Amino acid sequence: MKRFPLAAGAMLLALAQVACAQTPQTPQPEETASPAPAPTPLDAELFYQLLLGELNARGLEPATGYSLILDSARKTNDPALYQRAVEVAFQSRSGDAALQAARAWKQAHPTSREANRYVLQILVALNRVADSAEPLKADIALSDAKERNAVLSGIPRTYARVSDKKLAATVVEQALGDYLANPATAASAWTSVGRLRLAADDNAGAVEAARRGQAANPRAEGPALLALELMDPKLPQAEPIVRRYMEGKPLPELRMGYARALLDAQRYAEATKQLQVVTAEKPDYPEAWLVQGTLQLQDNQDAAAETSLKRFLELAQAQRSGEERSRGLAQAYLSLSRIAEKRKDYALAGAWLDKIENPQDLVAAQHRRASILARQGKMDEARKLLRSLPDRAPTDARTKLMAEVQLLREHKQFKAAYDLLAQAAAKPPFDADLVYDQAMLAEKLDNLPEMERLLRQVIAAKPDYHHAYNALGYSLAERSLRLPEAKELIKKALTFAPDDPFISDSLAWVEFRMGNKAEALRILDTAYKARPDADIAAHLGEVLWSLGQRDRAQAIWKEGLLLNSENDTLQETLKRLRVKP
Repeated sequence: MKRFPLAAGAMLLALAQVACAQTPQTPQPEETASPAPAPTPLDAELFYQLLLGELNARGLEPATGYSLILDSARKTNDPALYQRAVEVAFQSRSGDAALQAARAWKQAHPTSREANRYVLQILVALNRVADSAEPLKADIALSDAKERNAVLSGIPRTYARVSDKKLAATVVEQALGDYLANPATAASAWTSVGRLRLAADDNAGAVEAARRGQAANPRAEGPALLALELMDPKLPQAEPIVRRYMEGKPLPELRMGYARALLDAQRYAEATKQLQVVTAEKPDYPEAWLVQGTLQLQDNQDAAAETSLKRFLELAQAQRSGEERSRGLAQAYLSLSRIAEKRKDYALAGAWLDKIENPQDLVAAQHRRASILARQGKMDEARKLLRSLPDRAPTDARTKLMAEVQLLREHKQFKAAYDLLAQAAAKPPFDADLVYDQAMLAEKLDNLPEMERLLRQVIAAKPDYHHAYNALGYSLAERSLRLPEAKELIKKALTFAPDDPFISDSLAWVEFRMGNKAEALRILDTAYKARPDADIAAHLGEVLWSLGQRDRAQAIWKEGLLLNSENDTLQETLKRLRVKP
């Protein structure tokens, strides 16, 4: 019995607010422009009707409540009551009734953008995409000219949940006809069309939209950002759009995004150049220093990496606390610990690890601790440390396994790592990654038949697993076995990853083994420019050496030693050829 008076009180308060809203006020710009008559003040009869409407809407007769409130809205011409009728219809899960109320509101206030937005959003929610074109046009036309590009850019969000993505892309493109042709709005309009095409899996159409948007405004960020998301070896038309934008003065965030895309494509040298530009043009951009430092460490440029990572730590102190900052700090501490470990400064390495606070990085931190123990001859203790980590998520057991395998691999305990992987890979379901890693360890143990058997399993289970084709082809070429077959395997890998410099290195090596030295040199030159790496340097130097270009060969080998003085391929090559560059 206590609930009803409270609810009634709340309804009376709401009705009072409606009445207050109808008190004459200074007209707003939209109301001044609208031909609709001003709202009619509530009289006693309308107030009672609204009270009954609210009681029914909140009780057992929401349809009756909706009808009473909508009738009151029509009688008073009040936007707040039209909106309330829409809300009641939504609460009753009646989309058609909500649309009826929104359309009545728009008819009463034809220049009200809010009323039109309700119509548009309800039509989209009801998946009546084809009917949404006119309200969409009206929404853009009713927006402030200064905000029009922002309105155009927000269109993809409006259609994000429709089921027929292709129809949405078509309807929007037709609705934006005038804006696609207007130089002031074309870039934003084409970007929205492109995003809707992308949502409809029309990637080629999305690239074309980005191209046309950039043609309208070369400095616009939208087309470049869309093209950046589309960058893929299968869509070579996307990257030129990004590169054209980079020729001006791009946002550091976009250049950073381009660097990340290059890293994903394993185009490390190009990514490094972009990072150098970001750190030069915006030296207070923390993420650029972190990524640059990580990449430098990967290339064994320890001193440069340490400088970049410490610069990141300085800048990160001014950042707000949050997950992103915490993960960045953890990554920097891990990398700095690795640098100290390589210098055999185990106390400093441990001190960096002690700074890590993010529990999600516990496995990585413990892996570094385990590596420090292993370097001190305490492998059993190191493995126990990794195995002692708690399993807090379903994937933790696998993460711990791979950390232990990596630890054994780093310390050349290949048989122990192979046995550990074999035990894990024997459990269903089939895990292509585990079996591939097991095959690579079989190769380290010089067990070629076992390596081939495992790689053939991977290929049979996942025909697009390009690493397996490349690994098998290269291993055959390295041993001068079945060279035509090796070449076909590597070429197959390149069909899946045509820009991978390491697969190109494999192809060059099989060409060299087949006596095609000029072709091998051509491929290796290109691969080494794309990815300066000690393995590729070893092969390039040997091809140059065999062609009599010994000075250049020695120069390349010296570069390779600077990149990674402990690289097995490079060390074996120099030892076999009895060269000390």
